[in-house]
Parts: sequence; C-alpha cells; structure tokens
Amino acid sequence: HVQLVESGRGSVRAGGSLRLSCAANAHTFCIAWFRQAPGKEREGVAGIQVSNGMTYVADSVKGRFTVSRDNAKKTLYLQMNTLKPEDTAMYYCAASTLFACIPPRTDRYNYWGQGTQVTVSS
Repeated sequence: HVQLVESGRGSVRAGGSLRLSCAANAHTFCIAWFRQAPGKEREGVAGIQVSNGMTYVADSVKGRFTVSRDNAKKTLYLQMNTLKPEDTAMYYCAASTLFACIPPRTDRYNYWGQGTQVTVSS
C-alpha cells in the first residue's frame, strides 16, 4: 500500500513562492500533483513518470511551477513561483501504479495524499 505525506502548505501574497513536498513509501509508475479549488474539478498540475523521468506541467502553470523528484528519498517536489490568487486550492499528491499516467488524470491515479492548502492573496 502506497502512502503519501505532503508538506509545505502556506499562505503567501501574489508574486510569492512556495515549495510543496510529497514523500512516498514506495516507488510507483508516476507521481503527480493535483489541485482542487472550491467549486471546481480536481486538475492535474504537474507530474513525473518515474521510469524515464518524463515530466508534465499544465499550461496554466507552465513557466511558474517546476516539478522534480529525489529518487533516493522517493520525494516529489513542486516549486511554485510567481503565485497568483487563482492558484489558491487544496493541492494533492497522488501516485499511480497504472499505465498512461502522464499527463495526470484523476482516473489514472490510485493513491492519494490528504492534501495541503495553498492560499494566495492579492
């Protein structure tokens, strides 16, 4: 059973930065960050296919967010720069043991963290 522990929640002003971390207790095919704002669907933000290091970053955050992974620590990072109020959401780390897990879609991920809140004020 894959367990995911997220850290790095916070509140920042627009233009600020945050880094989220997600520690896993096992290797999986893919590991990714999703986010869900109130009243909106959960969306894939960024992810990595572990076998070949292929990364995905959503167009809405491209150029501002960077995803990376420390394989030895089995930890996924999301560096978020130039944050905007529309980035406010609950951010979830998720892992997949299924195929076709990049780009990240909620139906392709079978392990989920509890979520960490990111709030960006204007």
